[in-house]
Amino acid sequence: QVGFSQLKALSPSGHCAPFDEAADGLVVGEGAGILVLKRLADALRYRDPIFGLIHGIGLSNDMKGNLLAPDSEGQVRAMRRVYETVSWSAHDIDLIECHGAGTPLGDLTELQSLADLWGKTGWEKGQCAIGSVKSMIGHLLTAAGAAGLIKVLLALKHRQLPPSLNFERPPVGSPLHQGPFRVQNTLTQWRRRKPDKPLR
Repeated sequence: QVGFSQLKALSPSGHCAPFDEAADGLVVGEGAGILVLKRLADALRYRDPIFGLIHGIGLSNDMKGNLLAPDSEGQVRAMRRVYETVSWSAHDIDLIECHGAGTPLGDLTELQSLADLWGKTGWEKGQCAIGSVKSMIGHLLTAAGAAGLIKVLLALKHRQLPPSLNFERPPVGSPLHQGPFRVQNTLTQWRRRKPDKPLR
């Protein structure tokens, strides 16, 4: 907490507001997340409930960034590797669970990375929902990735787009203006543009 305070990363208002013009920093939370990963063939054999499939992963070093000012190039490289691995186009995606910690520079960099990745791919304005579970439970630090993944898996299970809290309007200059992304701030039914593939 002392380190975050010295870096001026903590929200003085006490509200995590990812992507909003009033965002003023992160709110630290505590928690743990556990997920069971299995090969698809094994899960089908034992008739386990399947909440989602991992089709690919992307890793990249953030060569020039730091804790509060991440580098967009590394983020784009990691995401591009995932899409290339599974032969997907960025505009096939309906929902993106973002890092979205509520730090203005970090959130802006993440949005710019997504905008660069999507480029000129024939998207429609606001077609892809984005959000951050940190708006609901704070930044769980080492458990943050698990929390975000659980949120997405529950969205898939219930076929609903979950809301991201504390968002009213994007700041001036945000890629959310006239871009392919919209912050999902209400709970709505998920009407997928691309049909599910049947499990084998």
